[in-house]
Amino acid sequence: MSTDPEPGSVIVVGGGVVGLACAHYLTDDGLSVTVIDRGAAGGACSAGNCGYICPSHVLPLTEPGAIRMALKSLLNPRAPFRVRPRLSPAMWRWFWQFARRCTHRQMLAAGVHLKAILDSSMSEYRRLVAAEQLACGWESRGLLYVLLTSHGMQEFAATDRLLTEHFGVAARRIEGDQLPELDAALRPGLAGAFLYEDDAHLRPAALTTNWAARLRERGVQIREQCEVEAIVKDGGAVTGLRTNQGVLRAERYVIAAGAWSAQLAGELGCRIPIEPGKGYSVTTTRPEPCPTYPILFPEHRVGATPFADAYRLGSMMEFVGFDDSIPAARIAQLRESAAPYLVTPSGEQEIDRWYGWRPMTPDSLPIIGPAPGLANVLLATGHNMLGMSLATATGKLTAELLAGRSPHIDAAPFSPQRFQ
Repeated sequence: MSTDPEPGSVIVVGGGVVGLACAHYLTDDGLSVTVIDRGAAGGACSAGNCGYICPSHVLPLTEPGAIRMALKSLLNPRAPFRVRPRLSPAMWRWFWQFARRCTHRQMLAAGVHLKAILDSSMSEYRRLVAAEQLACGWESRGLLYVLLTSHGMQEFAATDRLLTEHFGVAARRIEGDQLPELDAALRPGLAGAFLYEDDAHLRPAALTTNWAARLRERGVQIREQCEVEAIVKDGGAVTGLRTNQGVLRAERYVIAAGAWSAQLAGELGCRIPIEPGKGYSVTTTRPEPCPTYPILFPEHRVGATPFADAYRLGSMMEFVGFDDSIPAARIAQLRESAAPYLVTPSGEQEIDRWYGWRPMTPDSLPIIGPAPGLANVLLATGHNMLGMSLATATGKLTAELLAGRSPHIDAAPFSPQRFQ
């Protein structure tokens, strides 16, 4: 292999939905792109999530009550938001930075930046799904937030007012007695719901599988089971990646490895403050009746998504490191949490159990921009719980930054420099 990289070549580290999106927009610029992934392309968090494309999710995790919730979780192993203490200085630094940002003012400030990139991503998704004819089960039904109690309804109404007043994101309020007519899968006697009609959903695995196939047709090389073992640097630039498949070289590199990106920080020589936030899902056959809408149950922090040929329940946020277990109790909890809301909480036959590590940043914003101190590396990671929603805008922004074009949205709030 030549020691000189191919002109116009880019290696994207990470074959999840964000890495695939970066590859798409980079090939639009005429670049020669290779995507490598330590597992399978489109796996990890890009496979088992609930598939929401949700511009309504403008409020960050760094909300004023988040720390109180985390402290309560220390004594409750069934808490949907759970922290398991461990001897990890990086984790405690992360939580200190996170706690500092859990204020009303900083929540609203982060929401402004999230809204910009969420709106951009939705616009790009609508364009791409039509232009590329991606078979991904795209449906624009909105996202329904269903409340069990009158107290929950009052609390969410306050959140909806905040979203409307500060971000122009408004929902249609639906009273409890109207819900069974709206969706026959919902139990009678619920307090009510809020429908964010501009949201959409898709089948995550269908998107990534078909997108990867389309990229291969466009000449993108996708190497699976290809793990980075070391990063070779010289004179303030990366000159190659030492992998289990040999040394790979390119003119430029994009790090889009999700929660694993933080493990490359030492090799890159910059801070990437990402903690893995573990989530779970269970996919079953469609229940009868099956929800018509994708649904979130805020009081139990569980989501339900109907697909054409399946059905998924997903939730949880566990800070437990890279724990790869799937406790049966957590899967049972997903079903139990949906039971108060749905006539039939899940389908008869289980198809798949899943866990994934979401790449959580301490300010709830993704990390997109040039890696400090390296002339030819760009980071595109740290998408928290919104990787599927933010992928297209991230890919577009990454291509713009690599090409030196003016970004279509303000890129400064997402810059890696904010953590250095």
